[in-house]
Amino acid sequence: MRIALYQPDIPQNTGTILRFCACLGVEAHIIEPAGFPISDRHFRRAGMDYLDLVRIVRHDSWSKFQQWRSAEGCRLILLTTKGERPYLDYRYQHSDVLLLGRESAGVPDDVAAATDARLVIPMQPGLRSLNVAMAAALVTGEALRQTGFAPPQSIKQD
Repeated sequence: MRIALYQPDIPQNTGTILRFCACLGVEAHIIEPAGFPISDRHFRRAGMDYLDLVRIVRHDSWSKFQQWRSAEGCRLILLTTKGERPYLDYRYQHSDVLLLGRESAGVPDDVAAATDARLVIPMQPGLRSLNVAMAAALVTGEALRQTGFAPPQSIKQD
């Protein structure tokens, strides 16, 4: 399972998602340009000392990301408020890439059109969206549950 962030523009959210990725062993991809320097202090603070423990792959453009994805043969799953299907009704695969758009604007229409699925998190009427880090955690948790997430060795199972 992988998470890809399309041109993220809030460093604290990106840092939080990368910390989440480190804790669960999920690879992270950042599709640039980001709206902040990767050295931003807010980004580093949110990620804490976990940033050195996550595998981060940076793509300097959408087209370079698409070239990588094509070579890897991964499905691209967009999490969007304009989704066509609830995230709980989807069958995830180990090689899926969960794509999250910019906090301020989502993804452009051409990026949405290039995805294999567009999923939505059902919410109460009249509410716009969840924080992108919360959405990433919610959907990644379900995807890992379906694909047989193995807890770290340090956690004992009864």
